[in-house]
Amino acid sequence: MARLGRRTEVVVATPTTRAQLDETLRTHVIDGDARLIVTVGGDGTLREVVTAVFRVGVAGSEPFVVRRGKSLEGICVEIWRELATQMGQRYEFQTYENVPVALDALASNQVDLLVGPVSVTAERARRVRFLQPYYQSSLSILSRSEGLSMWERVAPFFATPFYYGIGVLLFVLSIVGALVWLAERRAPETNFPRDPARGIPNGIWFAIVTMSTVGYGDLTPKTRLGRGVTSLWIIISVITASSLVAGIASTLTLTGLRTSVVSTAEQLRGKTVAVVANSPGEAFARDNGAWLREVNSLDQGYALLTNRTVSAVIFDRPHLLYLLQQHRDSQLAVSTEEYQHQNYAFAVSLSSYLIPTLNVHLLQLQDIGRVDKIVADWLGNERR
Repeated sequence: MARLGRRTEVVVATPTTRAQLDETLRTHVIDGDARLIVTVGGDGTLREVVTAVFRVGVAGSEPFVVRRGKSLEGICVEIWRELATQMGQRYEFQTYENVPVALDALASNQVDLLVGPVSVTAERARRVRFLQPYYQSSLSILSRSEGLSMWERVAPFFATPFYYGIGVLLFVLSIVGALVWLAERRAPETNFPRDPARGIPNGIWFAIVTMSTVGYGDLTPKTRLGRGVTSLWIIISVITASSLVAGIASTLTLTGLRTSVVSTAEQLRGKTVAVVANSPGEAFARDNGAWLREVNSLDQGYALLTNRTVSAVIFDRPHLLYLLQQHRDSQLAVSTEEYQHQNYAFAVSLSSYLIPTLNVHLLQLQDIGRVDKIVADWLGNERR
């Protein structure tokens, strides 16, 4: 006798036909539990034992596992159904509150297979075995894509680079004003008094008027040196003024074309973002200098984003894409940048014989595009 499970025993035999194998199972299965398929080698040794009705644990959140009344849908569920159909395998679902609880059930052989958004980690690989990953997840940023407010349009002119530019311009004007004063202070009937407190301000005023090409004529150089300095400043100021005007025009144009979308981690600094408490997005936002607003669910974060309480929401990319599919809000956008990649895969127990067979069929589904089609149906056609 060979024990094959907690309650069931069968006699190891060498049937020559499937009918003989079926008869062996009907004759020797105890307690009426006909859940086993036995493969026996020609020498009578047991080759493989698998359950005829898989006990499939299901755990996870939308869009991977979607509970609608008593029915189960979602990316994981549909992929498994395709897989089971291809294998001709019967199964029964057992649902669990979350993935950690389901992993405990799998590790203790309460189920044969776990279906869900199960992240592949080294710690979990010590307790269970993973199939070929069916999806690569990541963190992404959800934000509003809309025109800028009036303040956001003029904000670049109050940024540090703008102040640096103004400071450099004032410094140059001061130098030019001082040079004109030095050249003109001893000239008869000069407009630039010898007193520096009065003469240098007049020189700066003259430099500003000259640069702006206003030319009031209230201050004019009398000496050759003063006119030489003025001539040189006129040439420089034409270039400076043209560059300044062009820079302002470019800034206004580019600012007008911008939207308030947050598309990269670098843009998170100083912004208030919503993160689900204890999720990977929490540490990610903090590391990138964002102000955190903790929420209990993604829907709560979405509500804060739509009423402009936060600038962005950070969460797992597939869940954000699914959220867009549900709300169809054209003013929302998920960043193309992805962070902290992780693989999702189905899991079996450490002692399972199922991995080679399941992997072959899963790869076949991926090769013919069925897995991508299922994902696109739930998340849209954006490239994964």
